[in-house]
Amino acid sequence: MLIRLVRAHLAPYRRSVAVIAVLQLAQTAATLYLPNLNADIIDSGIAHGDHGYIVRVGTVMVAVALVQLVCSYLAVRIGARVAMALGRDLRRSVFARVQAFSVREMARFGAPSLITRTTNDVQQVQMLVLLTLTLMVSAPIMCVGGIVLAVEQDAPLSIALVVLAPVLGIAIGAILRGLAPLSNAMQRSIDSVNRVMREQITGLRVIRAFVKENHESRRFAAANTELTDVSVRVGRLMALMFPAVMTIVNVASAAVLWFGAKRVDSGDMTIGALTAFISYLLQLLMAAVMATYMLLWIPRAEVCAGRIVEVLDTESSVAPPARPVRGLARRGHVEMRGVGFHYPGAETGVLDGITLSAGPGQTTAVIGGTGSGKSTLLSLIPRLSDATAGTVFVGGVDVRDLDPGLLSRTVGYVPQRPYLFSGTIASNLRYGAPDATDEDLWRALETAQARDFVEALGDGLDARIDQGGTNVSGGQRQRLAIARALVGRPDVYLFDDSFSALDYATDARLRAALAAETAEAAVIVVAQRVGTIRDADRIVVLDAGRIVGAGTHPELLRGNDTYREIVLSQLTEAEAA
Repeated sequence: MLIRLVRAHLAPYRRSVAVIAVLQLAQTAATLYLPNLNADIIDSGIAHGDHGYIVRVGTVMVAVALVQLVCSYLAVRIGARVAMALGRDLRRSVFARVQAFSVREMARFGAPSLITRTTNDVQQVQMLVLLTLTLMVSAPIMCVGGIVLAVEQDAPLSIALVVLAPVLGIAIGAILRGLAPLSNAMQRSIDSVNRVMREQITGLRVIRAFVKENHESRRFAAANTELTDVSVRVGRLMALMFPAVMTIVNVASAAVLWFGAKRVDSGDMTIGALTAFISYLLQLLMAAVMATYMLLWIPRAEVCAGRIVEVLDTESSVAPPARPVRGLARRGHVEMRGVGFHYPGAETGVLDGITLSAGPGQTTAVIGGTGSGKSTLLSLIPRLSDATAGTVFVGGVDVRDLDPGLLSRTVGYVPQRPYLFSGTIASNLRYGAPDATDEDLWRALETAQARDFVEALGDGLDARIDQGGTNVSGGQRQRLAIARALVGRPDVYLFDDSFSALDYATDARLRAALAAETAEAAVIVVAQRVGTIRDADRIVVLDAGRIVGAGTHPELLRGNDTYREIVLSQLTEAEAA
């Protein structure tokens, strides 16, 4: 997964990667050449007292060191830019994929996990790529070159390197094998902490209302402790890595010094050669340390890459049409024919055999008990989900064939729980109609019965809105969401229990104002309150996902037991009549 992901997203930066490889090769070659020059100065310059030779070779060493410095700087600089660009592209790809998800995919992954995958997981892969481009490219070159040059200095002494390499490999491999499952557990624990934290921030009022601070503190403590425990276990394994590497290499260094001193004493090896050999051994140590540091990131980056690929490989159940229709046959018309909806793995469907239609100038209300499928029915029209049976038509065209942009402009949807974005009132109202004038916004606010409280805010349309609209009341949020839908002047209006937070007087004034504003559009209203929908042109009664009645308020009150039961649970006989 990791190789596949990185290879795909590094493709646009092939030239930069090639330049980095050349620079790393040059700086590694310079690093390996320096001990050889140092040995030459000792054996041919210092040993014979030739100061001129020392100066000449020393000048060459300074030049080589400068080449090494410049190449290393450029390699790290370009590598950092490539790694950051890769992270940016990964975040963009994940974000674009999530934007295409339907409600089904969002429920499958969950918001906390998607946030972790877009931020923390991408950061882990990005860091691994940075380490690979800046360290891992030079590490194998230094290892191979160091061994070759060390053998060239003294072949018998190089036996220590032959023993050192497999011992290092076995020690590092054993530690990495234990890190892989722990890295997976760590990412799941991060998801858990994010989920609990998100729930507690969002539900702060509920927590305080029910005095559940201690309970939520224990929940967070449990998730936090789980993450801490896993992190400590990972830290313990990582803490073993460097001492193990250093112990092995230091033992090898001591052996080289011991046997090297004997070979110098016997005349089989020069002091310069021993000095160069020790330098190459230290370079091997540095290469091993660099490789070890990078290898520590691989298990966690592999897990993170798998989680990112899981998102990127998930196709939305609401697929865009291959040949989108960009024109409507009948404006302001919605029709459902034999529509059903069934969640994957569920024993029964949420909707079954739904057939209804709504035309311009008509208000169609949908009412039913809790869990009867009202909100699900409404969500099929703007394609928040696709029907699993039957067909939904908007403007005489199957919604699965409509251009998504045209469908968005045609249908104005006010969800059951309206959401406002951080910004201003104006930026929220222009969300679906960027070219709307201030006059259009004030008109929509007046229709939505929101003008008075917006004017009272002082800054008017420029008044600040916090994320989620938390600085306005529930009723104000609903009215602003209704105004946002009105600004775009769509052909179809969908109100999913959008008047529940309004008092009866405001509800009545709003519905009266909407009647004039939506006179040429189809209006479908889902509501729990009978008073909100009793004047609708047609009322559809849902029960267990099926239509059990349709007609006007008086007709249903006389002939439909389900509707009559709902009405009498809210009104008296006299009020209902």
